[in-house]
Amino acid sequence: MSNFNKGMMALLGVAMGVNGIVMLYDPQFWYYAVPTVPATGPFNQHFIRDIGIIYVMIGAGYVTGIFFPAQRIWLWAAATAWLSLHGFFHLWEIGVGICGADTILKNGHAVYLPAIIGFLGIVIDVLGRRSVIRS
Repeated sequence: MSNFNKGMMALLGVAMGVNGIVMLYDPQFWYYAVPTVPATGPFNQHFIRDIGIIYVMIGAGYVTGIFFPAQRIWLWAAATAWLSLHGFFHLWEIGVGICGADTILKNGHAVYLPAIIGFLGIVIDVLGRRSVIRS
């Protein structure tokens, strides 16, 4: 695996894991620290911690995949699938009028970009494996 891909996926994994830890440790801080979250409904400590567990697992999947090449694609695909579905859910909310289209720009770095980075990491890894096999 290239150092670029390793670094990109490590950064993604750490970011997702830290986000989850903050959600678990101080859900009220997280709720008010993310500007678009209060507009989605009232504070719910249990729900935020549930999602925090998911983010910790996603972060662990990305980081673990760096060290276990045989399981990498499955680990990264599972994490990226959740992030992608989360992004599509946000787009659905815009489509049905729950949120305005301006939330795409407000949420882009936190909702859509992680899924895109996860997908790119998978593609880079798969293409790298193919080039090694052809050599």
